Order: sequence, then C-alpha cells, then structure tokens
Amino acid sequence: MKEKFKNTSDVQLMLNFKEGDISSFEELIKRYKKSVINIIYRFLGDRDEAENLALEVFLRVYKSVKKYRARAKFTTWLYKIAVNLSLSELKKKRKHFSISLNTPIIKDKGGFRELIDDVADPSPPPEKILEEKERNFLIKKAISLLPPGQRMAVILRIYEELSYKEISKILDCSVKSVESKLYRARTNLKKKLQSYFEIES
Repeated sequence: MKEKFKNTSDVQLMLNFKEGDISSFEELIKRYKKSVINIIYRFLGDRDEAENLALEVFLRVYKSVKKYRARAKFTTWLYKIAVNLSLSELKKKRKHFSISLNTPIIKDKGGFRELIDDVADPSPPPEKILEEKERNFLIKKAISLLPPGQRMAVILRIYEELSYKEISKILDCSVKSVESKLYRARTNLKKKLQSYFEIES
C-alpha cells in the first residue's frame, strides 16, 4: 500500500477519493493523522480530546470530498479544519492552564528561538534528559497560556514549521497579522518564562 502511493501527491489522492477510491482517503489519514492530533493536542492540552477531534476533522474531509477543489495545498485546507474545530472547542470548554510556582528554575544557555524548539541531543546524559523534560514542560505550559490566536500561530510556525503565508491562509488573516501574532507571542513568552530561565540575547 505504501509503495502504491509513494509518488502520489495529496491533491491527487483527494481527486482519486472524489472518484470513489477509499484507499486514497486512507492514505491521507496515514500521512496526516499524527500532525492533526498534535496540532489539536498542543492547542487544547488533552490527548483524548485531540484524538476525538482528529476523527471529526477527517470525517469532515470525508463528507466534503464532493465539494473539494484543488485550489490550494491539501494541508492548508486540512489544518484549517483542525484549527477551526480547536478554536470552537476552546470556546465551549474555556479551559484554563497554570504554571506551578514550585517548578524548579532551569538555566538555558541558548537564545529564545532555541527555547521554543524541540531540539534533542542524539545521546544526552540522564541529567540532560531530565532538564530537557522540565524545560519543555515549562515552555509548553507557557504556550498554553497565550491568547488563542497567538498560541495557534506559534504551534503552526514552531512545531509544524509552516510558512507565514501558509499560516495566514489557515488562520484567515494577512501575513502581517501572522507576523504580529508571533511577535506578541514571543514577547509574552519571554515575560512568562523570565522567572524560570536565563535567556541570553
């Protein structure tokens, strides 16, 4: 099955699915299920909820296949559905997160960009692994405290590595607005993390 679709684009898979090829839809799920779950999970902070909403995302793709037009990247359309569902769920639940003040302070020798990247040492010592876990925990909690628009922009930019243009299409805003959201997000994260990290300019 994997070899069958090795050189098939996402758009072609959707067009095949539109013609009734269910295996093409299954391939799209295999390709993007993990990314969709991760986007929702990082935004809402609940793994079970993320998995349930991911199913809803692909159900909407399934139901919308007849209306599908190859006008943009498939992932832009897919992630837009995931983002809209996540924002709707947040409005319903109004979840709140907090960072424990008892969490130990961790010093960081890198710049701010390194703070919000998941960079793993190929063979780190045990103490380094623990430090990375604590560090990432604080960062993720700080991201969860950002306003929804800023939070989603950070998730799409840092974790999914999407371009500003792609993010603007997913969030239905201008590239300038994306730049502004990310700038404000970085400023807010610095403020939230300055008590816990030493950040070198």
